[in-house]
Amino acid sequence: MTATHYNDKVVRQFAIMTVVWGIVGMLVGVLIAAQLLWPDLLPPYSFLSYARLRPLHTNAVIFAFGGSALFATSYYIVQRTCHVRLFLDKLAAFTFWGWQVVILLAAITLPLGMTTSKEYAELEWPIDILIAIVWVAYAVVFFGTIAQRKVKHIYVANWFFAAYIITIAVLHIVNSLAVPVTLTKSYSIYPGVVDAMVQWWYGHNAVGFFLTAAFLGMMYYFVPKQAGRPVYSYRLSVVHFWALISTYMWAGPHHLHYTTLPDWAQSLGMVFSLILLAPSWGGMINGIMTLSGAWHKLRTDPILKFMIVSLSFYGMSTFEGPMMSIKTVNSLSHYTDWTIGHVHSGALGWVAMISIGTMYALIPKLYGREQMYSTKLIDVHFWTTTIGVVLYITSMWIAGVMQGLMWRATNADGTLTYAFIESIKSTYPYYAVRLAGGTLVFAGMLLMAWNVWKTIAARATTADSPVVQPA
Repeated sequence: MTATHYNDKVVRQFAIMTVVWGIVGMLVGVLIAAQLLWPDLLPPYSFLSYARLRPLHTNAVIFAFGGSALFATSYYIVQRTCHVRLFLDKLAAFTFWGWQVVILLAAITLPLGMTTSKEYAELEWPIDILIAIVWVAYAVVFFGTIAQRKVKHIYVANWFFAAYIITIAVLHIVNSLAVPVTLTKSYSIYPGVVDAMVQWWYGHNAVGFFLTAAFLGMMYYFVPKQAGRPVYSYRLSVVHFWALISTYMWAGPHHLHYTTLPDWAQSLGMVFSLILLAPSWGGMINGIMTLSGAWHKLRTDPILKFMIVSLSFYGMSTFEGPMMSIKTVNSLSHYTDWTIGHVHSGALGWVAMISIGTMYALIPKLYGREQMYSTKLIDVHFWTTTIGVVLYITSMWIAGVMQGLMWRATNADGTLTYAFIESIKSTYPYYAVRLAGGTLVFAGMLLMAWNVWKTIAARATTADSPVVQPA
């Protein structure tokens, strides 16, 4: 295709892989949730153990499913808002194939136990190098497209994507610095407490930029588009951007309360976490209020329901996170399943639901269709996901508070009231509810795959769309 057409091929590729990796990642999630309920569910081979499958689940959902959604939407949005074709087609194609190779290598090495043991950064050094190369190529494509834009203004969604691309590159490279010992083993260059500090500077900002800022970029384009309304307050979106990215970077130490990290650093993380509540809710309010004058569309548009409910979960999880960072609250919640509930209210309620809604809005456009094959199936998917997420997070909230109270309970003579195994036994019913919730979310992804397949198969076209000239 010539420069008079957008590069939709790479967007289509990433969009389809978003659905594929969503199914894979959530299937593994259901398996490990079942393993906690029935430890002997799978054969006793090390590569099928919970310890091996759990990092595979997190990497598949965050970087394979979420990452593919971000590549697809950032490439789509930057072309439409800049009114130009994507910069360097071949390099864009390399980012797709390179990212899929990274995911496949993760799927091979993690079950085999090849891991750095760093949360969200488990992949060993050769794969880390490949990630860095792909990410730099991604930056070149994205910023190259912005540099050749036909309009002076850079839409706010692109600011969010730009911040996420730059910050994730810095986080990944700094946290992954290591001394290789063999092809499959390396050791971090940082000692002890410094390693923990760098890891959670990375870990929390992976949440802050990969799972928050980037998906806000997605939201700021697709919610107004789907609602048929301008964003509620463009000025608020700009304030939201600068407040969020300047504050998030300092919140990581709240993961290390009551550890050997200096107390001042723990307190700094807590204070900045509390400050984060303001910009986070500013973004939520801006997204939801975009529906002003268009609330009636929620009756008939399940895609919009996905997007608005995702923003509700975003608001809830970004209120809960700062509250859990308060040291007195954290003394109860830390190491309990309350944290698991909090993570999944953000990961499933916010990230997955905004991604799913966006894919439903995007895929028909990429294949020359007016809409998805079945709107009814989208509605069913919405309810299975919503009910599943609510079951999941409420069961983990209850289990977590119960665990925290049992662990700190003491008798009159100062001895512990409960043995640790008693708290595990008491948690079992909640593990069953979580499994039911996760199964509903996974079933929804299967419905989505069927709907996408029927949409593509029904006389769809793969021709690139013509570039729209700015007014």
